[in-house]
Amino acid sequence: MRVSAGILLHRHRQGRREVLLAHPGGPVWARKDEGVWSIPKGVPAAGEDLLAAALREFEEETGHRPRGKPVPLGMVRQAGGKIVHAWAVEDDLDPAEVRSNLCEIEWPPRSGRRVTIPEIDRAEWFDLATARRKILTGQAPLLDRFEQIGNE
Repeated sequence: MRVSAGILLHRHRQGRREVLLAHPGGPVWARKDEGVWSIPKGVPAAGEDLLAAALREFEEETGHRPRGKPVPLGMVRQAGGKIVHAWAVEDDLDPAEVRSNLCEIEWPPRSGRRVTIPEIDRAEWFDLATARRKILTGQAPLLDRFEQIGNE
């Protein structure tokens, strides 16, 4: 079973709550928008605490270490079967300053040619209604849980 851990960064702007989502890098995703954004997340190292992994992965994918108090959002199962554990953290980040780590993929598929791409090519702040259209369907329940936490 594949497992990831991630952070849903959030802030308050002009009386509304916003969340930061990341757009995947690389040629597969270049022209895709709605339904492909994600919380910054990644795979924990063997024996690594899930929250520690979520914070590390967020920093690797954005260049920013979240400073707020993590609030657990639980886990979701994405369409491909991957389990994602998530925490909400209140903090701010300028998307123009996002600097993602790089990874290598085979492109075009089965070509034997390797190219280096950023794990995420950009990050943006969205209000919750817009975020629901942008985020992967399997991660949408995280937005619902986040909204409930704010209304308690």
